[in-house]
Amino acid sequence: MTEIVHYIEIFAAVTGVLYVILEILQKNAMWVVGIFTGIACAFSFGVTHVWASMLLNIYYVGMSVVGLIQWEKASEAVGEGKIHLAEIPKSVGIWSAVAFVGGAAVLTQVLRMTGDAAPLLDGSATMLSVIATWWLAQSYLQQWLLWIVADILSTALCITTGQYAMAAMYLAYAASAVYGYLHWKKKGIYV
Repeated sequence: MTEIVHYIEIFAAVTGVLYVILEILQKNAMWVVGIFTGIACAFSFGVTHVWASMLLNIYYVGMSVVGLIQWEKASEAVGEGKIHLAEIPKSVGIWSAVAFVGGAAVLTQVLRMTGDAAPLLDGSATMLSVIATWWLAQSYLQQWLLWIVADILSTALCITTGQYAMAAMYLAYAASAVYGYLHWKKKGIYV
């Protein structure tokens, strides 16, 4: 079983890097790749008893459908191949902060009760990633900033739980998020 998990982690890392490349280029195919990456990551986190990250990846699978629909509509507005951006409303920033603080606190406590391997890291990275994924589907430029922090937390989580291929993937995600932010900021068109 351990060898299969290792191969699934490698698959997730490879498709995860492809996902980020497609995200930077804002290609709708990213969401399809996200489905496969989410399933692989959910399995990997499940067998290592990192429950919130497992559920987060199941959420990613569902959000991939939502994101694909949203991006198809936005692509029509600005034209195929152009990066579409939306202004983030102040209310979204406020509810996101409240959701992060409250959600991370509650999730951390629940994860402690379930025997999660690293409840604080897992809960915090999960809540930040939930919000960042929603922001990504809406094409908010600032989603990249959330991903930088979430990916650093996820890297630490994976190192803590001995998932070194996954840690490398999240470290690559963090570096890519810096580039993605700069790329979207330079080339993005607000709709």
